[in-house]
Amino acid sequence: MQTEQEFDGGIRPAVFGKLICIGRNYAQHAAEMQATVPDEPMIFLKPSSAVIGDGGEVVLPAKSKEVHHEVELVAMIGRTGKNIPVGEALDYVASYAVGLDMTARDLQAAAKKKGEPWTVAKGFDTFAPLGPLVPAAEVEDPHHLTIRLLINGEVRQQGTTADMIFSVAELISYFSQIFTLYPGDLLFTGTPDGVGPVAEGDRLEAQIEGFPPLRVTVRR
Repeated sequence: MQTEQEFDGGIRPAVFGKLICIGRNYAQHAAEMQATVPDEPMIFLKPSSAVIGDGGEVVLPAKSKEVHHEVELVAMIGRTGKNIPVGEALDYVASYAVGLDMTARDLQAAAKKKGEPWTVAKGFDTFAPLGPLVPAAEVEDPHHLTIRLLINGEVRQQGTTADMIFSVAELISYFSQIFTLYPGDLLFTGTPDGVGPVAEGDRLEAQIEGFPPLRVTVRR
């Protein structure tokens, strides 16, 4: 786990552990990617160095010519847990936030073609923007939230967490069978359809109803 540090885009300190992410957790997103719906969660990881905060900048890497936005509900773990039952899983969440899983789509496509991992496509610095944290006690039901992304004021993604294939509770339980979950771990829960490219100068605003928004800009 990282030592306490200033959180980019704000002055509050934050400590994060591992970033556990899920692919294809919305059926319509799987369809737009011309991919099948998985029978069990499709896991990948991002480094904690990818996290930036509200007001930060997403930096487009020289290695990629096509970086896409993916808006997501993020859950931060607050208790250590292993082999967590689904019925108890939400008790392990300390807070929620809206986040972005930025993806170098051209690098991901090349990796898929070769049967290689997605780590490079997902793991660049600034590729995990994270909004202000909302205490879990203030979120009545994480499985019925409207989620959207605006670029330069125009809605590009809009959906509801009710359409997740695997619920937040199911994901936590599943992840905990593989990794011991520790306080500060961030779980990115997948994106609805409507993903697409971003360009230098774009202003992104990620929203989940009842949450403070996440606003970042894009630069080369």
